Amino acid sequence: MTADAQKETLGFQTEAKQLLHLMIHSLYSNQEVFLRELISNASDAIDKLRFASLSEEDLLESDPDLAIRVEVDKEAGTVTISDNGIGMNREEVIEHLGTIAKSGTAEFLQNLTGDQQKDSQLIGQFGVGFYSAFIVADKVEVLSRRAGDAMETGVHWESMGEAEFSIENVEKAGRGTTIILHLKSDCQDFADDWRVRSVIKKYSDHISVPVLMEKAPVPAAEGEEEDKEKPEDVAPEFEAVNQATALWTRSRSEVSDEEYREFYKHVSHDFEDPLKWSHNKVEGKLEYTSLLYIPRRAPFDLWNREMARGLKLYVQRTFIMDDAEQFLPLYLRFVKGVVDSNDLSLNVSREILQQDPQVDSMRSALTKRVLDMLAKMAKSDSEDYAEFWKEFGQVLKEGPAEDFSNKEKIAGLLRFSTSHNDSEVQDQSLEDYVSRMQEGQEKIFYVVAENFNTAKSSPHLEVFRKKGIEVLLLSERIDDWLMNHLMEFEGKQFQDVARGELDLGEQSEEDKQAQEQLEKDSEGLVERLKGALEERVEAVRATSRLTDSPACLVVGDHDMGAQMRRIMEAAGQAVPDSKPILEINPGHPLVARMDAETDEERFADLASIIFDQANLAEGGQLEDPAAYVGRLNKLLIELSN
Repeated sequence: MTADAQKETLGFQTEAKQLLHLMIHSLYSNQEVFLRELISNASDAIDKLRFASLSEEDLLESDPDLAIRVEVDKEAGTVTISDNGIGMNREEVIEHLGTIAKSGTAEFLQNLTGDQQKDSQLIGQFGVGFYSAFIVADKVEVLSRRAGDAMETGVHWESMGEAEFSIENVEKAGRGTTIILHLKSDCQDFADDWRVRSVIKKYSDHISVPVLMEKAPVPAAEGEEEDKEKPEDVAPEFEAVNQATALWTRSRSEVSDEEYREFYKHVSHDFEDPLKWSHNKVEGKLEYTSLLYIPRRAPFDLWNREMARGLKLYVQRTFIMDDAEQFLPLYLRFVKGVVDSNDLSLNVSREILQQDPQVDSMRSALTKRVLDMLAKMAKSDSEDYAEFWKEFGQVLKEGPAEDFSNKEKIAGLLRFSTSHNDSEVQDQSLEDYVSRMQEGQEKIFYVVAENFNTAKSSPHLEVFRKKGIEVLLLSERIDDWLMNHLMEFEGKQFQDVARGELDLGEQSEEDKQAQEQLEKDSEGLVERLKGALEERVEAVRATSRLTDSPACLVVGDHDMGAQMRRIMEAAGQAVPDSKPILEINPGHPLVARMDAETDEERFADLASIIFDQANLAEGGQLEDPAAYVGRLNKLLIELSN
């Protein structure tokens, strides 16, 4: 489009409209955050220009001094934030200011409840950036020109924060972006110089770019008259309001907790304080500084594998890229922060990062750093760790499959529900479990089910409860997959109680004889059941694992678990053919009644009912529910007669 084109009026994307509505209706009790967000965006734009200018020096034009400028006009009721960063062209302005290009935005907005306190937490997880301007402004103007583009390609964007915005080309001498906020009547205090200075000091002191404001006039000395006549052609003097040094380059002893918290909000665009952080400088074979944060809340797109993740990468304090995912494994994708290397090349790319052995060494060290931080939190601050586990526990469970070298460390960080307290809260560690193991117990037992109540009430647990042996109660979709990769902890193997024959360790001679007698006494019944259920079961056997239930289903030692099979089938994946093993409790009245049944048709009905009940008890679904109901009704009618 030519510069004298054309003022267009365009509509906001639906999701952007909804977010604007929330901003305009003052979702936040803390209105100051708009300044932090806009200064943070300006800082990012300058970082991007600094990086781009490494290969294209002309982009700096004749203005190499990079800075953010904040101006207030009390009479006009405006705040203006300007940067001489990378800037935007017309298409980028429409893309960045008219739409929200984040996967999962619609789903996120559906979760908003109308409860301001809850919604503000959700918004904090989402990060709103530019749209926060509408917390304090009823009209926002944006002037921008992309670095390297001609002056006449400048863009003027304007919106009242309602359904639409206007955009036109204008001449703009300097590159970068200027945002003019026309303050609402009840937000005029943000047009006050000292108010804005205090907010910048509070939220943006750590930003490595100078944030400039006009120097306050020096008050006249006592006895002197203030010079009221100022030359009109003298440009105002500006001074830096912030420290303008990269926070991570300072010594830990020089940085306050409050500064660490505010820096986290800058790098993450989160609205809540972080849970923990770790700031380290590494010297020796590799030289780099890292500042890593554990968020308090999971981001809204945590389960989107395509989510933007990773650390901000700097090389020799020069910004390189925003989401360098190569420095941490996928199961630690929630970690935020920066890494600043002295060894990597300034022209490093994502492709080079994937092949650089130095990056592999840094990745290994940073991963251990995060796991150590979590281990320290788990040991010394159980409340914070419980909060962390509630938000990120399922993601950490991806670790053992992905990171073999740290499998034992990750296993120590996992938390479970167990039969020790039958609580749905996952607060028991494997270390806790091992410390309570019975004498002679060689395995860590677990059961996997569709939900917690099904796991807690599983027939497979009956003998374990009777003997006082603890069992892990697993009910999350990832759990079966996790256990297939975990294998053991502190030399103790994991054992699925619904897989293979019952093995509680060394049996007493008395127990062995009792089992042999049980099998011998049940031979006839087992053979009859095999005949009645031959299409549905791999085998039938008498068991001593049941005390209250007539039967249960188990899978073979090398077959896929029932829960994993259900998940795979639900996802449309092909699963290998296999049939379960039916284990019966010969001492149960229903099994004894069936054994005494002489009518083979009724025996077959009873066998099918017992099989279906065992399937239901472990959270399975019946292939033919109507047939089950028919058999059960028939049996009830016969019994009532």
